[in-house]
Amino acid sequence: MPFPTRKIENWRKPWVEDGKPTKWNWVAQHIRLLTIEKNSDIGAFTYINAEAGVEIGESVQVGSHCAIYSVSTIDGKKGKVILKRNCKIGSHSVIMPGVTIGENSVIGAFSFVNKNIPDNVIAYGCPAKVIRKIKPEEIVN
Repeated sequence: MPFPTRKIENWRKPWVEDGKPTKWNWVAQHIRLLTIEKNSDIGAFTYINAEAGVEIGESVQVGSHCAIYSVSTIDGKKGKVILKRNCKIGSHSVIMPGVTIGENSVIGAFSFVNKNIPDNVIAYGCPAKVIRKIKPEEIVN
């Protein structure tokens, strides 16, 4: 099963106001430290806290109802979150501060990601663990 790079026809950078829902019903705070690259898509009801920085690379897909935290008030962790090119985050997943998701990697739905995930893997669970590598022929560019 190939994991294609997604190209969105007529993609435009989303209009985001700090703390207010976008027209696609996702919310971001501290938007001055949020970057979203071309062809990326963020699902409805996702929350992004970019206080320590969040970088969303080209052709990234974030499912609905996800949470991306660059700061955690519970344990005091803080760090930039990086979602590298063509990665995919399944619905209802949580990405914690300081985490990088590798290029082409896929995070399964309902995952809790508290450690870096390398390039070209499938990971899921609570906490998320690498399940297998993605074969080169499964990646369509």
